[in-house]
Amino acid sequence: MPVFPEEPEIHESLPGPGVPFPRESDAQALRAPATGSAPATAPTTVAAPAPVPGPRPAPPRPASPTAGRPGPQARPAPKPGPAPRRPAPTAPQIEVRRVAATPAEALERADEVVDQLLDAGRSPGEILVLTVGEAHPWQQHELSFGEERYWAQLAEGGDVFYADAALTRPARREVVVLVANGGPAARAAEAYTGALGHASVLLVVCGDAGPAAAGAAGAAPGRPVSA
Repeated sequence: MPVFPEEPEIHESLPGPGVPFPRESDAQALRAPATGSAPATAPTTVAAPAPVPGPRPAPPRPASPTAGRPGPQARPAPKPGPAPRRPAPTAPQIEVRRVAATPAEALERADEVVDQLLDAGRSPGEILVLTVGEAHPWQQHELSFGEERYWAQLAEGGDVFYADAALTRPARREVVVLVANGGPAARAAEAYTGALGHASVLLVVCGDAGPAAAGAAGAAPGRPVSA
């Protein structure tokens, strides 16, 4: 008996996407489950992966005990007090020195005082000689050239100036020598006050002039005077 070769099995294949089925019944047959076939497997649900434990959040810090408290209030600026009082300027202190002499000796003692002041380094323009009684011989000599020339020497201030104790013109020198060579006591007292106004550093009184002049302590004839 002749043997026939086996025919290959023909498997039906589903058409690919976009390829129409040859018949509508074929598409429905594919969608409908076959009778007696195994039930379709229910779709499995994939569980979501468990979250990986991370670091725990830090607990909130407690509020600072000073939080919410009112801050220190600014202190008001101190009120300015009264300005300190400045001491009133005091008048310059004039040193007073006395040389005891009688009215007849006063001119001679005054000339000695002037020489001592010049030897001590005083400039001639720093010395003023005032006489209470008769005018000094040098004053009489300068007046012989006229009053204009006489008063010009006072303004120039280059030499010792001799004048009457009642001098009213502005004249201020460092040293004044007051000569009490005569005249009433009242005039000598006024001359003492005026001489203080003309001196800026030193007043030398030759003779009895001014308060308590006669009994001045330490006064002696010919006492040297230095400045």
